[in-house]
Amino acid sequence: MKVKIDLHIHTCYSYDGLITPQELVFYARKHGLDGVAITDHNRIDGALKIAKETHFLIIPSIEISSRSGHIVGLNLTEPVPRDLSVEETIDRIHELGGLAVACHPRAFLKSSLKGNVSQKFDAVEVINASAFPFKRSVKQAQKIASSLELAQVAGSDAHYAPEIGFAYTTVEAEPDIEEIVKAIDKGLCQPFGKAIPLRMRLKREISSFKARFLSKTNGSCSNH
Repeated sequence: MKVKIDLHIHTCYSYDGLITPQELVFYARKHGLDGVAITDHNRIDGALKIAKETHFLIIPSIEISSRSGHIVGLNLTEPVPRDLSVEETIDRIHELGGLAVACHPRAFLKSSLKGNVSQKFDAVEVINASAFPFKRSVKQAQKIASSLELAQVAGSDAHYAPEIGFAYTTVEAEPDIEEIVKAIDKGLCQPFGKAIPLRMRLKREISSFKARFLSKTNGSCSNH
């Protein structure tokens, strides 16, 4: 069977995320997802807590700030230190039993890996719904993944709940975390998605502005 997973979501446990656990599950189901990967910046505690408290399929993950760009560690239960080299970051992810994904490798206005993607990675995020310019980012990421013969995945990079599911990965696996991760590692997956609309991005920025200046998130997460 195939499962539909958004592999890149930031919750309100992330310093720049607004999505509460309740919103996460509501919008994921609304948009037909079978599961999501929570990829908060440089922390795993929120993802583990949400995974424990919900029956919805959550893959605890991290978007790690390496010295040369952001890397998603899929299926982790422990944090990976930031500010390591790309190679050291990948090694730490693998030691913890996770997959290393080169996220938004060619997007502007993001901490992208650019030319630092190698065959040490397990997959490339070729579709990131938040990437700009969208079509160029997708095309260049696909070129990187193809040249290195790496699995191709997609995620919304949602920071605001309605953005969830704008990009997703279909995986040939049962709805089980270990089976999903094994299938991605084997390349039994396919990326889909489109750019988050400008109007929705603006709503995200307004919500983020309000959250910062009211010293609270859009819900009950204690991320600060």
